[in-house]
Amino acid sequence: MSSGSESPCVASMAALPVGRATRPLSAAERRARYFNSANAFNISLPEVPAGIFSEPIAAALRDEAATGYVECDQSAALATPYPATTPFMLARYARINAGETLAANFAASGSIWYVMRGSMQVVNLDGEADQRVDTGDVLYLPAGAHTVTNTGEAACVAWLVTDEPMLAHHGLRAVAAASLGPDAGAVLFRAQDIADQIETIYRTVPDAGTSGMAVVFSAQAHEDSRNLMPNLTLSLNTLPAHCHQSPHRHNSAALTLVVAADRCYSRVSEQQCHWTAGATLVTPAGAAHSHHNDGDTRAAFLIVQDGGLYYQARTMGFEFLGKHTD
Repeated sequence: MSSGSESPCVASMAALPVGRATRPLSAAERRARYFNSANAFNISLPEVPAGIFSEPIAAALRDEAATGYVECDQSAALATPYPATTPFMLARYARINAGETLAANFAASGSIWYVMRGSMQVVNLDGEADQRVDTGDVLYLPAGAHTVTNTGEAACVAWLVTDEPMLAHHGLRAVAAASLGPDAGAVLFRAQDIADQIETIYRTVPDAGTSGMAVVFSAQAHEDSRNLMPNLTLSLNTLPAHCHQSPHRHNSAALTLVVAADRCYSRVSEQQCHWTAGATLVTPAGAAHSHHNDGDTRAAFLIVQDGGLYYQARTMGFEFLGKHTD
């Protein structure tokens, strides 16, 4: 006896077409789709390109550059309908010319800023006082509509990272920080405090081997998890002169800003990426990578990872892969 809807004869389960309701009586039934244990997992997604972005910072630093954002966008390679540097993160540079303002209202759960040059004033902090942020400062801005203004005489340039691609993938908007309580507000890390923390590490642990000497940024709201925001983690890593970090990998992707470097480079999945000041390095999730300082001065690099996801899932997967090779 025929069931009234015979399936085609195919060579494997993976070759079966998507299944649909046989006699749908409602829109809800018509939306139903059926896969099987073979064709449900044969999705082929584009790989995340590893490499280093140097043109966006050059564009933001040009004397004639207008106030605005310059994105490190790999959406074409990732096949996403929204800007993305990695599947869950977007890095960009902000340029604010003297006397001008820039809207900072992202469809993200927050944004992490590092002021590379000049200073800026952040207003509309959900009832908090306006905040001045200077060169070398790190700022976390919670979700919400903020305004960044430059009251100085020179252009301000900053690097920032958000989790916009993650929220876009889920079709979500973040809850404004004002509704989450006073602990969820903006967080400011002053350049001098950051430098003091780094020097404390060097005084306390003169030799950390090849793992680098890093300060990890956290906040009152996420102190227990050591994160700066639920999804994203932030650290400032350093490598002494003529020091190399052993190859390693982890399940989180990493976006790395070159803060200070002389004759430095990274090796990502056997690809050598030479550092230039202010460039953004992309390390895909799971990619073997190492950092190398062949110069005579200490290197510094700011790293944002979507590590909060993997910490919470207990799947960070960090491991060293053995000694580096030159």
